[in-house]
Amino acid sequence: MYLIHVALASAPAELPASLGDFIRRHALPEERIEHVSVHAHAVPWPTLGVFVLADRLAEAEAKAAGACRRALALLPALSHVTVVRAEAPLMESLPDPGADGNDHAGPNRPRPVRST
Repeated sequence: MYLIHVALASAPAELPASLGDFIRRHALPEERIEHVSVHAHAVPWPTLGVFVLADRLAEAEAKAAGACRRALALLPALSHVTVVRAEAPLMESLPDPGADGNDHAGPNRPRPVRST
């Protein structure tokens, strides 16, 4: 499973809370969209977090972009919104536990970077 961030241009100030469910319900079965979360206030663009089952990253990115474009076109209030990009978010790598003699289990251990 891949998490793909789909960035949206020309989106209104508030996206409908139900947009994620709408996209998932209107996705094609072969797109294998598992979940969609809406990050309406992400910077620089509102972003959809799309969880996709796919064999390869490029396939997941294409499926997420296609499902979002199609669903947005079905909603008159959002039909002008465009997909700027669809790609896996980059995350800071975490140290290998124990590689430096530290198991990083304490309260100040490294944690994943929050995605926008």
